[in-house]
Amino acid sequence: MEGYFMNITIQSVHFDASSRLDSFIRQKVGKLDQFSDDIISAVVTLRLDKSETTENKLVEIELDIPGNTLFAKKQSKTFEEAVDLVCEALRKQLVKRKEKLKVK
Repeated sequence: MEGYFMNITIQSVHFDASSRLDSFIRQKVGKLDQFSDDIISAVVTLRLDKSETTENKLVEIELDIPGNTLFAKKQSKTFEEAVDLVCEALRKQLVKRKEKLKVK
């Protein structure tokens, strides 16, 4: 569908995400629809891990697609980097799913 935008929900746990981070996430997650045009929604959860390491930014993304839910979770030094990693993991899942559907 041309002009269709998936519903993207961003939840930041125990902190407020900046508007810059918010728009970065929406842009990145929005690009996933290039790999599947039936994504219904995405729920992005941002968390700060309590660990003492610098890689304490945790990002989880759940993609709702008909008959399935794809999920990925990554931890990194910055939320932006973690979002990149999660989107890449989900992209691979979407491509794999598309290939499986072609075979059927």
